[in-house]
Amino acid sequence: MSFVIAVPDIVAAAAADLTSLGSTLAEANATVAHSTIEVLTAAEDEVSEAIAALFSAHGRAYQGLSAQAAAFHAQFVQALTAGAGAYASAEAANAGPFQSLLGAINAPVQALTGRPLIGDGMAGAAGTGQNGAPGGGCSGMAGPAGRQRKVQANEAGPAGRPG
Repeated sequence: MSFVIAVPDIVAAAAADLTSLGSTLAEANATVAHSTIEVLTAAEDEVSEAIAALFSAHGRAYQGLSAQAAAFHAQFVQALTAGAGAYASAEAANAGPFQSLLGAINAPVQALTGRPLIGDGMAGAAGTGQNGAPGGGCSGMAGPAGRQRKVQANEAGPAGRPG
């Protein structure tokens, strides 16, 4: 059995970024559409007219491919957004019953021992170096310690005093 790990918020953010990218590409293509489709002739001779016609044909082909790519891009963004929504809905549907069951299991154990039976501990306060809370007795990891803030030598307070 294969497993898929996805974070709906990150997938939704990626879809938003792709939407922005698609808008930028569409704007750029619209800006250059006229100059790529109707290339001016360099001179009034047959060769210049043939070259301009050739470049104009390539410009029209590019604009056609660009329209197809834009349509694919829009479908991809729509599928990505729908997938993120479906995944978030499935996670919410599965987490609801599990959270109430987990609360029923953890409440008496936490009341007796001060720590949950199942689950990870809380993180320590940022900037203090404080230890995180203990994790569950059966499973789970302790919360990460808060990151310590580097104290400068000229800073006021007990940690900043030389001694």
